Amino acid sequence: PMGEAPAAELDVVLGGGGWEVGASFEGPPAPTGPIRLGRNVCYVVLAVLFNEEDRVLLVQEAKPECRGKWYLPAGRMEPGENIVGAMRREVKEETGLECEALTLLALEERGPAWIRFAFLARPTGGTLKTLEEADAESLQAAWWAGDPCALPLRALDILPLLDLAARYRRSPPHPPTLPKELPCTLLCLRLLVVFTNDAGDLWVLLGTAGTPHLPMVACGMSPAELHGGLRLPVLRLLRDCLPPDPCPGPLGLLGLQHRAGGPGGADGICFNVLLSIPPGSPRAAPPEPCGPAFRWWHVEEESLRGRILQRLRTAATVPIRS
Repeated sequence: PMGEAPAAELDVVLGGGGWEVGASFEGPPAPTGPIRLGRNVCYVVLAVLFNEEDRVLLVQEAKPECRGKWYLPAGRMEPGENIVGAMRREVKEETGLECEALTLLALEERGPAWIRFAFLARPTGGTLKTLEEADAESLQAAWWAGDPCALPLRALDILPLLDLAARYRRSPPHPPTLPKELPCTLLCLRLLVVFTNDAGDLWVLLGTAGTPHLPMVACGMSPAELHGGLRLPVLRLLRDCLPPDPCPGPLGLLGLQHRAGGPGGADGICFNVLLSIPPGSPRAAPPEPCGPAFRWWHVEEESLRGRILQRLRTAATVPIRS
């Protein structure tokens, strides 16, 4: 019955919304200090924009180490900014254009030390920067119609993002996904862990401390963990609570939560992620948790089950690239 499960939380998270981050986390103790941009985390924003002729907006770099090379508008978030606001500022500074965020295309990460939010956006005004307006931010911006590889690119890592953007415009694999304004002290993940078998049975892993809830894990901030990737705390939790050693599928982003200048000035983010535990046999049941801190909830309500399966089977999440 739904009374045994966090129905409201599941509904909001599956819809790409935000849910309050509490003070308790599963797994190892959460870091004690808050997340601070420029101190222990680095957030980067990047934007892909097209005009009405399907030309992509590119920027000619002014930085000494890559001067004259071309790239997508991108840069580091600054303390006190929200994620979309940082993206809009970077686009304005580097290209002269105003823009509106449409969706996250991808989350690229190397752990807390470096997380990049790649957006699909659309121009809403402004004037394209010319060489006469070159400054420390960029030399100029241009709408490019040809193969970007025909230009001297700063790095080839923008090519998969351009491909993602083109495919999203043709047929969006996931609904529009944008950050929600909710405070978060730490860098953490809310986990929608799903087990399904060939018979169509579906279970969701729940934390049992207090009221049943989707498990929450915090990213460690030790030197090793700073570069460990967002998958690291997830794997640690699953290995501790599920026998035998599980090998979950890829993480997919359902949504994320951030508010600039959160509690104590913290710049934490909560990522709501979906992942599945593959079955060992066609009609398998999920592995029994090692202790009472977790339990599996069998999802029988058809509409909720259908929403979870749709998100799972069609990769209808923002890809997380580690």
